[in-house]
Amino acid sequence: MAANAEYKVVINDVKTGKSYNITVSGNYANSLEGKCIGEIVDGIFAGLPGYKLKITGGSDKTGTPMRPDLPGKKKTDLLLSDGFGYHEVYHGERRRIAQRGNAISSDIVQINMKVVEYGGKSIEDTLGAEKQE
Repeated sequence: MAANAEYKVVINDVKTGKSYNITVSGNYANSLEGKCIGEIVDGIFAGLPGYKLKITGGSDKTGTPMRPDLPGKKKTDLLLSDGFGYHEVYHGERRRIAQRGNAISSDIVQINMKVVEYGGKSIEDTLGAEKQE
């Protein structure tokens, strides 16, 4: 585990379509390490008590995206045709593209999440109260 883990978490509110950027550091960031895409985590990690958030993706410090079907934390070059992470210029073209595994590691900078279960207070109220303090 990284001693000073810090993640930029982008939370999408599926009801309103708005996204919120939150910086998560300290013990909350360390407890996110090792979680995989598709896992549902408690919203307390992002300052949203009572909420349930699903991890939908992320990227590392070089912008390499996480891939849901690639297990582990490591970065790998995959031969891709048209699809997730690469779009072909002409039909049948394939390229070797760097992709990162589906587990959160210390190399990950941004984590994307969406709200699965809502808490008592709205997201704007909860995050607005934190910003004013």
